[in-house]
Amino acid sequence: MGNKMIIDPITRIEGHLRIEVELDDNNVIRDAWSSITLWRGIETIVKNHDPRDVGLMVQRFCGVCTYSHYETSILASEDAFKVRPPKNARIVRNLMKGAQYLCDHIMHFYHLHGLDWVDVVSALSADPKKAVDLAMAYNPDPYNCSEGHYRAVQERLKRFVASGRLGPFANAYWGNPSFKLPPEANLVITSHYLDALQVSKTAAQMQAIFGGKNPHPQTLVVGGVSSVMDALDASRIGEYLFRLKEVNHFVETALLPDVLIAATYYKDEGAAGIGAGVPNYLCYGGFPLDDDWNATLLPKGVVKSRDIANPLPLDETKITEDVTHAWYKGEDNLHPYDGKTEPEYTGYTADGHVNGDGKYTWCKAPRYDGEPYEVGPLARFIVGYAQGHEKIKGLTDATLKAANLPVTVLFSTLGRTAARALETKLVGDEIANWVNELVANIKAGDTRTWTRCEVPRTGQGRGMNEVPRGALGHWIKIDNHVVSNYQAVVPSTWNCSPRGMEGKRGPYEESLIGTKLANADQPLEILRTIHSFDPCMACAVHIIDPRVDRIRMFKVA
Repeated sequence: MGNKMIIDPITRIEGHLRIEVELDDNNVIRDAWSSITLWRGIETIVKNHDPRDVGLMVQRFCGVCTYSHYETSILASEDAFKVRPPKNARIVRNLMKGAQYLCDHIMHFYHLHGLDWVDVVSALSADPKKAVDLAMAYNPDPYNCSEGHYRAVQERLKRFVASGRLGPFANAYWGNPSFKLPPEANLVITSHYLDALQVSKTAAQMQAIFGGKNPHPQTLVVGGVSSVMDALDASRIGEYLFRLKEVNHFVETALLPDVLIAATYYKDEGAAGIGAGVPNYLCYGGFPLDDDWNATLLPKGVVKSRDIANPLPLDETKITEDVTHAWYKGEDNLHPYDGKTEPEYTGYTADGHVNGDGKYTWCKAPRYDGEPYEVGPLARFIVGYAQGHEKIKGLTDATLKAANLPVTVLFSTLGRTAARALETKLVGDEIANWVNELVANIKAGDTRTWTRCEVPRTGQGRGMNEVPRGALGHWIKIDNHVVSNYQAVVPSTWNCSPRGMEGKRGPYEESLIGTKLANADQPLEILRTIHSFDPCMACAVHIIDPRVDRIRMFKVA
């Protein structure tokens, strides 16, 4: 038995996540368990409701992924109703989801994950002039770049330090040997951390133009969208484009160069495959590009065993969820149409550790053809690269060439982080094309935004979507015009998966195996890899009262 370490909670994520690892005598991780510590009950809440209302309800899985669940639920109902929204609705949805991608990916790199790479306190010793030179080596016109600006950022940081309250930079592992950026790089990226607070807000405003508000937009309906006046209003489209220009400028001149800086100094970790995880990758396809919804911007398919020479088609019938090691009744491995959500909490061992042979998390274990799969930006780029996706392959090859790295570096924590940044550019560049498509369609006289439909007496449908964190699926069954069963398999369920009945670790768990901690009291390396997935446990938690170990009961007067 090695030394066990528990990190609970993992911070800078959405929701509640506990990681337990076993270290050998050299502080190398030889086993790991990921555990979601609160229960999600939304699937049971939506039963017996009108399926047209469910989209607004399941948004509440999370306060960040709201649009993702909203749209995917609508897609599931549309599949059950056998209705297809008109062209304008398809485009408006792409515009709303595109804004979500920009907001989410920028916020993730700087505010949730960036401080795993960047030593903020080190930035205090940087030479502002050298920082300018460094930034310009990665972009000819870096975002908000000047000696004066960098000095002002340093003064702001000094005030944090002098006050003894580091604010958003508190309680981190500053000075850890696993930080590798020079002070000037730390200063450049920290300055963009502060800039990104406003830029991510601007991206959220883009979504609100067509969604009514952010978070929890309100303008999707089964059969289309209800934001008719916004979609047909040139001034509203202009507001959207104005904000898009600002956000894309930040992506080009801050985000991409900053990730390339990180790749330069952490390339050895990437080349060594640290944080690689399971060797399988899956995606459902996202952002439909035609009225038949056959072509998509983001790919649909599977890569197994990192065999990028032989991509495989996706077979939806092979998707299951296993509860062998999850706090649910039974040991079932069911397709989501037949899925059950019946909690059975057994807790941890007497000394507070997971029972590795038993149940240890509220997260089910999604499997594809019996195997664990990673989902998310890295999966999309690996599947797209394997399929010869022109834009994905072009962005990937250009970045690898600039960093002087082989394609195998994708299979790492660094590769996962870089893929998300490249995807931000991919989606940002495509958005303007959708705006032009919308304008052209309206000018041609097509102003339809909704297809009339009725709730069937019985039916079933699924929404298969690619959202910022990965492959998201909602499955709905309808009886007597109301929901009789509902299951959502979210990206973080795939990635945070525990062992299944086959005993194989999920992606988070597997990604930590073999990682060496420079300092066992400062598990920076664990945070860096786990954060690279952009965990959203909020999509997998809800309503249990830890004081009484039962579901809370609420009465609305």
